[in-house]
Amino acid sequence: MRHTEAIPRLYADAYTPPLDLLTQYEYNPGMDSSGLSGKVVVVTGASMGIGEAIARTFVEHGAGVVLLSRDPGRAEAARARVGHPERTLALSCDVRHREEIDRALGLTLHHFQRVDVWINNAGRGIMDSVSQVEMAAARDTFDTNFFSALAAMQAVLPVMKQQGSGAIINISSVAGHIPLPFHAIYSATKFAMNALGKAARVELIQSGIHVMTVCPGFVRTDFGANALRGSESKTVRPAKVRGISAERVAEAVLRGYVKRKREVVVPWTMHPMIKLYQLFPRW
Repeated sequence: MRHTEAIPRLYADAYTPPLDLLTQYEYNPGMDSSGLSGKVVVVTGASMGIGEAIARTFVEHGAGVVLLSRDPGRAEAARARVGHPERTLALSCDVRHREEIDRALGLTLHHFQRVDVWINNAGRGIMDSVSQVEMAAARDTFDTNFFSALAAMQAVLPVMKQQGSGAIINISSVAGHIPLPFHAIYSATKFAMNALGKAARVELIQSGIHVMTVCPGFVRTDFGANALRGSESKTVRPAKVRGISAERVAEAVLRGYVKRKREVVVPWTMHPMIKLYQLFPRW
């Protein structure tokens, strides 16, 4: 049975893929050293920062990549920067809404006939104190950072189980190990994402589906500039910490995928920080 027959027909029929792509792009079981040649990767929140860097890294290793973003114009602009138009597709998708995830999945299957890797990267920051944060803002942050990842996993897992293989990569944060003052809601979403990914990994290992959680530390992107700021927002990042590049995170994601890691923490210097917090939280 074609994968498109397992989804609502209105999604499969809503998009006609270019003939040049369908004639050139075929799944190739003869993989390169990264294991990505001919595979299909979907990246949420791919219009900038870490998401765009991941899309570029994976497409440069031979994958077909679907870039999802709430803003279709920004998604197309990122696709142009990534290059390889014969192996990329940009789609609008607000991951807070399951129907839009289903639509993006349906168009991906109609375009590429399979999904091998789904990367939950879409997220937003929020800066406010626990005592002052607005509940609507807290719920919206959970919808974007956590519930969207859960919804996407529930949408794509039937496809991967039918294929007998697949990988889900959740982009979390070191803040999911070390809670930050005035970033409590953001940290809470990432603690939840860490738990979700690690539990799902055990549940799905017998299905041939790999689940990996990635926890970057400070990253040089516009993420903080685009964060929601409440009435009591404060930045706790030390001024002397420059952060790592989005490209470094993307390379760590690729290495973790190839090695089938349970969790990737980048940079490696955050490993002792996490352990120190676990052992001596007061310090």
